[in-house]
Amino acid sequence: MEKKEIKMQIPKITLDDLFSTQEQRDNANLEKVVDISIKDIKDFPNHPFKVIDNEEMEQMRDSIKENGVLVPALVRPKEDGTYEMISGHRRKRASELAELDTIPCIIRDLTDDEATIIMVDSNMQREEILPSEKAFAYKMKLEAMKHQGKRTDLTSDQVGQKLDNKSSVELLANEVGDSKTQIQRYIRLTELIPELLEMVDKKRIAFLPAVELSYLTEEQQYTLLDCIEYNDATPSHAQAIKMKKMSQAGTLTEDDIDDILSQEKPNQIPKMKFDEGRIRSVLPKNIEEPKIEDFVVKAIEHYSKYLRQRDMSAR
Repeated sequence: MEKKEIKMQIPKITLDDLFSTQEQRDNANLEKVVDISIKDIKDFPNHPFKVIDNEEMEQMRDSIKENGVLVPALVRPKEDGTYEMISGHRRKRASELAELDTIPCIIRDLTDDEATIIMVDSNMQREEILPSEKAFAYKMKLEAMKHQGKRTDLTSDQVGQKLDNKSSVELLANEVGDSKTQIQRYIRLTELIPELLEMVDKKRIAFLPAVELSYLTEEQQYTLLDCIEYNDATPSHAQAIKMKKMSQAGTLTEDDIDDILSQEKPNQIPKMKFDEGRIRSVLPKNIEEPKIEDFVVKAIEHYSKYLRQRDMSAR
């Protein structure tokens, strides 16, 4: 019987293996926190979460001045020797305001899709998230999930359409707590022009009407924006649905948008209207324009006090 020659592969042993302990070798493979120059860290491309210099940012700046950055940021290395921020944009900004040169970071090699998913997940833990932030974050994460080989159904179909197969929207819904339909609604908001989307963030336009308005063309949305400012009114849900249907039928005109928006809505608080000539006739002649409102309010307060005192003395 012919004998088979068996070749054994002997692992290569380096000097580091000979003169280091197993603990040292294990530690070498662990991620470490290192201080990185802030100027070498670039923001994540199309980062959907706003970094605003508000009171909360001032508090974070003061905390960093006193205690330093307690939670390291997460970055990934770039080919040019700089780094890309994955998680920690607000900490980075607060550190800049605190006049620090470096920020503690964990460096991790990540693909574009891995980086996107981690970036979204880490920011979604915040207590308050604007509709626009959710909209673009959900869209970015679903695209990343799609690239990783999972099916995704975004916004090309009617909102709330039933899906026969498991989708990444359903997988995301299980993670974040919003329903599949609600996620699709949020993603529709990315079709709004920036000015209308900002109105949604500021709660000038309600969420559901905004979803319907996202089906208008860009030109129609800018016409709507002009009409909103002119009429000082925003569309109700029913009005937004009407505009959407007319837009999809190709019949929505500028006059239609203005007519729909100028219609009185149910439960709409009537606007107070005054004859400017009558008011100016009782104002001091030399009063400055910015002081007129305060003068009128104080005059009404004074008159109300007079009426209350008169009623009290009549009892």
